Amino acid sequence: MQWATYILFCSDNSYYVGHTQNIARRLATHNAGKGANYTAIRRPVNLVFTETHPSKAEAIAREVQIKKWSRAKKQSLIDGDVAKLHELARRHST
Repeated sequence: MQWATYILFCSDNSYYVGHTQNIARRLATHNAGKGANYTAIRRPVNLVFTETHPSKAEAIAREVQIKKWSRAKKQSLIDGDVAKLHELARRHST
């Protein structure tokens, strides 16, 4: 079964990154206030990015990676702006 890493846009303009096997169900859980404490007080949340992975371990690893990124880098990922994503990665590594 496929796993997904996802990014939610919260009502306070912040991002939340998570992983799940069922995006629709998890989004409904977050918006019902029964998901993470972080999203429970920042509802409603909207799904802005998702990518699939063959295993739970890979989805979690990607979640951890994205959580460490700056807001600008997350936004570039959401926008699909690969050039900007690479530029921000280079800037961070110098």
